[in-house]
Amino acid sequence: MRAFETLNGLVAPIDLPNIDTDAIIPKQYLKSIRRSGFGPNLFDNWRYLDEGSPEIDNASRRINPDFVLNQARYQNAQILMARENFGCGSSREHAVWALDQFGIRVVIAPSFADIFFNNAYKSGLLPVVLAEDTVEQLFQEVAAQEGYRLTVDLEAETVSTPSGQVFSFATDPIRREKLLQGLDEIGLTLQHADTIKAYEARRATEAPWLFGA
Repeated sequence: MRAFETLNGLVAPIDLPNIDTDAIIPKQYLKSIRRSGFGPNLFDNWRYLDEGSPEIDNASRRINPDFVLNQARYQNAQILMARENFGCGSSREHAVWALDQFGIRVVIAPSFADIFFNNAYKSGLLPVVLAEDTVEQLFQEVAAQEGYRLTVDLEAETVSTPSGQVFSFATDPIRREKLLQGLDEIGLTLQHADTIKAYEARRATEAPWLFGA
């Protein structure tokens, strides 16, 4: 998992509440047993004018020019902004993977669905909760200024605007530390690899029957 410290990124706004996981990555793409390759199909039903499937080459599909992420001013955005209850619907981790693999590192919204919120931290995506009036202000500023960028500082738990205005957000200390270090549950466990190996070696001597001896 990639570590997250500070990001100064271009912001793309999707001005909708209740964006569910099926909109983020439609169900036909969940057949894959890999954790890669989902980025091209992020918001598939909104980004394209024709129906997609894993067997279709996206290069041959018709792009929806009206969708935010297809517009030139939002190309290479790393921060996505939406309204309340982002990530509702199913528990699919693929929604977070699709956002991350598209290049989104931060999602800002007034609220998130619980399972999506938890999955985001596990995959290195930072969900930032800001007050509704703050999010409304940011939507207005993004619309008014092409190339609008925000600076998100996880260590300080702040979002800074181009004008220097600073908004604070809260994170769980343990989750914040894991994300700052780029550690998921497996990475956290591997920090204790030497201790685990020593324990297994000792147990193999004390109780060899447990190890097939």
